[in-house]
Amino acid sequence: MNTETWGTVPGLVREAVRRHAGREAVVDGRTRISYTELGERVERAAAACMATGVEPGDRVAVWAPNTLDWIVSALGAVSAGAVLVPLNTRFKGAEAADILARSRARLLFVTGTFLGTSYVASLRRAQEAGAELPALEQVVVLADSAPQTPGYRTWKEFLAAGDKITGEEVRERADAVSPSSPSDIIFTSGTTGRPKGAVITHEQTLRGYEIWADLAGLEEGDRYLIVNPFFHTFGYKAGVIACLMRGATMIPQPVFNVDTVLANIAAERVSVLPGPPTLHQSLLDHPARDAHDLSALRVVVTGAAVVPLQLVERLRGELHVATVLTAYGLTEASGIVSMCRRGDDPWTIASTSGRAIPGTEIRVAAAPGEPGEVLVRGFNVMRGYFEDPAATAEVITEDGWLRTGDVGVLDGEGNLRITDRIKDMFIVGGFNAYPAEIEQLLGLHPDVADVAVVGVPDGRLGEVGKAYVVRRPGSVVTADDLVAWARREMANYKVPRQVAFVGELPRNASGKVVKGELRRT
Repeated sequence: MNTETWGTVPGLVREAVRRHAGREAVVDGRTRISYTELGERVERAAAACMATGVEPGDRVAVWAPNTLDWIVSALGAVSAGAVLVPLNTRFKGAEAADILARSRARLLFVTGTFLGTSYVASLRRAQEAGAELPALEQVVVLADSAPQTPGYRTWKEFLAAGDKITGEEVRERADAVSPSSPSDIIFTSGTTGRPKGAVITHEQTLRGYEIWADLAGLEEGDRYLIVNPFFHTFGYKAGVIACLMRGATMIPQPVFNVDTVLANIAAERVSVLPGPPTLHQSLLDHPARDAHDLSALRVVVTGAAVVPLQLVERLRGELHVATVLTAYGLTEASGIVSMCRRGDDPWTIASTSGRAIPGTEIRVAAAPGEPGEVLVRGFNVMRGYFEDPAATAEVITEDGWLRTGDVGVLDGEGNLRITDRIKDMFIVGGFNAYPAEIEQLLGLHPDVADVAVVGVPDGRLGEVGKAYVVRRPGSVVTADDLVAWARREMANYKVPRQVAFVGELPRNASGKVVKGELRRT
């Protein structure tokens, strides 16, 4: 499809409904809806946003797992002219409140109880502890019940409020959205540990994921199991947006569980399954794999970590997956920078992240063939960090190059191989973990005098955090104590799995911790 047909996400939704009306759009448990029904639900959610007072440019947050309600609420908010702010479902209340405060979100869609945790209770505890959210006017609980507190309402009550808004009014609001307007702000963390929101526009999103869909070979009628979280670009844009572009069926899965993945692939005839290498590795190694019919699977796109050559060969050889591709992206570049092409040999797919996507450039700040910082320029580079010009200036040069903070090598064909991370980021089961942010949180513990965190190899998750801790004088805090405390205070993927106590941290002349020395211990 030509993205010039529509310039915005609301336009994309309407075009998808027109082109794929009767085709199945979303399968969520026992709920199955067509593209026509999805369009109706999105329009109703947009009307409710308008009735609630959402104005063009307002930020609307979603804090929920992969579900039909996430898709409808997010697309409804964007259709009402709002800017989407997805929140990580692994966040604790204080972490979510920080993003809500920074973005000044007026409306929040939040899940009910998920994985035994009440997200509403978690948020309210953060507010009781001092988190101030003066901009947050409404909290919509995606459940049948909500607290009997001003500002809270159920999903059903929220939708009913939109009945007074006509379809014509919704379409007028959607048509007024400009392609150059922000469509979403996805918050990420940098070396300072301070969350920063990357602002991406509608046209950047549509152009980027039209390319992604083309390179992946996504087709009308594909059945796409979306395990990648919607709060991440890979889940929302390479998932929901790409499916809307092609008329594919979205099958959201709220939690990664290999048994559920196998069951879904077989029962729903899943043909497309992007995800981190750990997902595909666990699929291949599952003892009951042969009991499931996986023959419909034809497209796998992976990345986010080192991809073993054996994994590519096994997906092709054992599961007969026709298309296995690797890619590289970061939030600040709309989530997409480079990608392999169909027809690339297994070695290229496993050892590199492919070549720059059309309309963009990649260069490495080093001599040819030598490792250096990866820089990106093109339509995919964010408009900047939300209300943070100083941080924006640090990563985007005057001539438009985005400094990624990753170290890589370009080969003669332009294939990019990521070799290290300047930012010390490590990836836990597909989730980006930032040492500075974890160090900042661990430093709040009363018995911690100094701390440094590095990523260490882990057979199941790829990498996990290891904390090197200097105790305060007289402290007898144990590793188990710190890990248990961390589990209460931060998202699970950030929690260090290992703790080592040291007398002092190795530092260079400028006072920075020499993490290379820690990794060698």
